[in-house]
Formats: sequence, C-alpha cells, structure tokens
Amino acid sequence: MTGTQRVLDVRGLSVAIGGTTVVRDVGLHVDAGECVALVGASGSGKTVTARAALGLSAPGAAVTADRLDLGGTDVRGLSERRWRRLRGSTVGYVGQEALGALDPLRPVGREVADALRLHTDLRAADRVEAVREALRAVGLDPDLATDGRLAGTLSGGMRQRALIAAATVASPALVVADEPTTALDAAVAVTVMEQLRAAQERGAGLLVITHDLGLVAGWADRVVVVDDGTVVESGRVAEVFAAPAHTATQALVQAARAGTARSGATTAAPVQRSAPLLEADALSRSFGGVSAAQDVSLAVLPGRVTGVIGASGSGKTTVARMLLGLETPDTGTVTLDGAAWVPLPERDRRPRRHRIAAVVQDPGATFDDRWTVERVLADALTDGAERRAQGAVAEQIDAALRQVGLDPALRPRSPRTLSGGQRQRLAIARALATSPEVVVLDEPVTALDATVQHAVLTLLERLRDETGVAMVFVSHDLRAVRRMADDVLVVHEGRVVERGPAARVLETPEHPATARLLDASERLAAGA
Repeated sequence: MTGTQRVLDVRGLSVAIGGTTVVRDVGLHVDAGECVALVGASGSGKTVTARAALGLSAPGAAVTADRLDLGGTDVRGLSERRWRRLRGSTVGYVGQEALGALDPLRPVGREVADALRLHTDLRAADRVEAVREALRAVGLDPDLATDGRLAGTLSGGMRQRALIAAATVASPALVVADEPTTALDAAVAVTVMEQLRAAQERGAGLLVITHDLGLVAGWADRVVVVDDGTVVESGRVAEVFAAPAHTATQALVQAARAGTARSGATTAAPVQRSAPLLEADALSRSFGGVSAAQDVSLAVLPGRVTGVIGASGSGKTTVARMLLGLETPDTGTVTLDGAAWVPLPERDRRPRRHRIAAVVQDPGATFDDRWTVERVLADALTDGAERRAQGAVAEQIDAALRQVGLDPALRPRSPRTLSGGQRQRLAIARALATSPEVVVLDEPVTALDATVQHAVLTLLERLRDETGVAMVFVSHDLRAVRRMADDVLVVHEGRVVERGPAARVLETPEHPATARLLDASERLAAGA
C-alpha cells in the first residue's frame, strides 16, 4: 500500500435525523499512512459524521453524499450484508462508549478474534496467536485470548483497550477511533496511541475523533474542524493551531491553551467543620478471587475535593462504587456525615440517598432510553414522585440544563440521540439536581471538549465554594485533578500507595507508580 492511496474519501455528506439536518455537506479524506483528527465542540456532529461514513447511522437517519468511498469501494447504498464484509477487514472501528461496545457476557478473546474468524483464512491456532499479540500490544494480558474471562469483568479502561485490539487485529486499511483514549490513564493512552501509530506505519489510515487538542497536536498529521455539522476549517495541525481562522477553532484552541487553570472565582466560604462528610475505613473488595481494592481509607471534608488517580484497572471505580453503596465491600465501612452508610441495606440508605450523588464513568448506560431529557431531570428533582415536569419543576429543569451548558430545547429528546459530551453533561446535571452534600465523580469531564470541560470544572468549583459540597474526583486526567483536587490518593493494584496535598503529590511524587503516571501524561501530550 502506497502512502498516497486514499482509504477514505467523503464529499458532500449530509445526515438528517427526525427531519433535522445535523451534518451538512461535509467533505474529508484520509490517505494511507496518515492520521487525520476530526475535532469540534460536543454535539458538533463529529461522531455522526464518522458513523455515517461507516454505514452506522441511527435508525431512520437520512444519509446522502456526492461521494462516499471506503478502501476503493463506493459504499453509498450498500446493503448491511456487504457492510459487514467491510467492517473488520477494510475498516476497524473503535466506538465512543467502550463499556457498551463489547458484549459483557462474551469472552474477551472471542470479541477480539471475530474479525479474524470472519475475514481471514487463518487456522484456529494462528488466530489465537494473533489475538494474543493484539492484546499484548495494547497492554492487556495475552492470556485473555484463551482464558474465557468475560468482557463484563474488565474495567472501563481495559475494555477500551480490548476494543482497540479488536479493531486493529485484522490489519484494516482504515481505523476509525472515536475518543480512543477517553477512558484511559496517560500511560495506557500512550500505549494505545503507539499501537495506532504502528498501524499507521504499516500503511493504514487513521481517523481519530477527539476533543483533546493536545492529543491532536502530538499525534495527528491533519485536522478537520466541525462546527454545527459543517466543516469550518482544515489543514496541517501545526498551521491550523498556530493561526486558527474560524471562530469555532479559535474557541477550542483558546480553551485548550487555558487548560485547567483554577478559575479563582469564589463568592462564599463554606461552613467550617473538622468532621468529614464522607469517610471510608479499610475498604477491600475481590471479584472471583482477584483483589480489586485492598485496605482503602479516605476522608473528605465539606468544601474539599479528594482526587483519586491511578492506572487503568487499578481499582479506582471499584472504590467509587463502594463509597456510593453500589458495591458492597468484603471488609471495611463507609460513613456519611458520621452515620453508617456502607454496609447497610439499601432500604436503610434510601432516605439519605439524595445527600450523595454520582457521575459514573459510562453515563449513557445509566439513562432509560425510553425517557426524555426532561423526564430524567424531573425524576431527579422530585425523587421520582412526579413523572411530568410542570410549573416550578419545568423552570428548575431549564436551569439545570443551562448550568451545564445544555440548551433547554433538548428537553424532549431521548438521551440516546445526544452526543457523548451532551450525555456526560446531562449526567452531571442529574447528579447536581438534588443539591447533594457529597458528589462522587468518576471520569466526569473526559468526554467533554476543552471549552465545555472548562465550563463544567468552573461550575463544580463554584458549587464547592458556595455550598461546601464535598467531592471525590476520580480521573486519569491529571490536568483536571491538578485543578480540582485539594488532596490526592494514588491507587496502584488496588492499594493506596501515596496520598497528600495535590500540589505536593503531582509535583514531587514519592511512589514510582505516581511518577509513571506523570511521565506518561507528558509523553502523551508530546506525541512520544
């Protein structure tokens, strides 16, 4: 395959959903051996564009194009049967929500091996070896190829890596990766990007959809900027970022350069008290004989934010779920405002459930797609007592949406019709709707573009400063943790290996695991 062969050529692509045009006259191309980044604000049409080019548009969507060529094949009007022949062989796709992309009840090895089984003539033994190599390349245990472990037993970051292994195992001509590093810590993100770059060096074209302009600057050759469903700017990454011509690009670049600096805006000091609102003592949890958390303790005071960082699969999410009472620890306890919280029967927790809120890692999986955005928030605001928003509740819904940068016009929409970033903001709006005293946030801003991320973090800072809400901020995004957290816990293989003031831990780490996370974060930004 030569470096000038075009593996994706899109011209005049338009997509309408429910009679509303959401993508208009989009044109882009990817050549063999190059990496093209598709960027834009949350809800700008990036994912809709990519999925339309792969025949994966939502049911009922109307897709038209002047040219839609994939690996030398005109795919306009292609039957689903022919599409299935192309996906996995000609094109590998890494979807935005890895937690829902793999069948949780199916062995990981089979999920990764599907492309080889369906599109190659390899013998079974050779398929196993190829799967082992693909898993090893993304930093997963190669024994997953044969040991029968189910996809549902893996952490979010591990599932993301398995999905990337599945997309690249058959060496397709084009790899489309939608937010491929969102669920990953920096060390694993570097491993994944290096694997994608290896595919690029073998001649594959890469189309990476991302909100992370730092990732684009370090790894992509060209960038295509989408705003309101239209391509507004494109070119070599260095040139576009150095002198952005369109206001949408300028806003993204400005937000990325501002990074995650603290806003510094405080309007009221929280009530001072020495007793923690949320306290965990010696939490431990194992799954199938494998320890996910060991002897984890923490305490969070009003108006304070405790950051929890660690590599993918280190146990961060397990800790968060135990704090919320969604996972029962094998040993240890959690208290909420001094009273027992975990372990307790849920019926005993329910009267106090409104005092602690959650933003989980995969918000899309927590919404009932039969509900509207309006009903999701009305249910939270009324504790399920009122199924239709009227009067003051309707005003509260509008305020809750605006608070996280969402248009109240989204009220009648189903969450499944929203972009990944919009669903994340809806999850935050739902969590904050009850005015909780404690919020546990698991990767709350990783799916958001730089502009919205800055706005949401500023919102969380303001709520902390004005109300004294306590927060547990679980994230692999060290920039966001550096901005938000007062104290940091570093989790490694289920254990807290370092803790202390955020400034000290993130500037002068004492444990090798912390140092590796910081080093990988720098390497990811540098494209190394």
